Amino acid sequence: MCSLRRLEYGNSQKTPAAPAKKAAAAKPAAAKKAAPAKAAAAKPAAVKKAPAAPRKPNAAFMKAMTPSAALAAVVGAAPLPRTEVTKKVWDYIKKLDLQDPANRRMINADDKLKAVFGGKAQVSMFEMTKLISDHLK
Repeated sequence: MCSLRRLEYGNSQKTPAAPAKKAAAAKPAAAKKAAPAKAAAAKPAAVKKAPAAPRKPNAAFMKAMTPSAALAAVVGAAPLPRTEVTKKVWDYIKKLDLQDPANRRMINADDKLKAVFGGKAQVSMFEMTKLISDHLK
């Protein structure tokens, strides 16, 4: 019965914040105190850190992989790391303007790329890297 009454008449609990707002608005603005000016704290001399070591590439990405015959038609037959294979495929895509003009995330495959993409005419750029990895040994 109690929950039914709440549904019929709305929430019976009143928020106590409403009267407090009226009381705060009633005070004149001139009665507020100005914040005291903070003195600038003297900071200790900064400790110089040693320069960070240069980042080492992940060895798994840098391992030379042999492309399949279909992928070799696009990037060449020489063994290359995965990163270089992806760069060369993107260079090929940009050189031939194979990105979909309406949705730049989609790649329109030509005859060479269609063999790499498993016969698909269009793939997303995220799916492309997965399909390329299938052609690396």
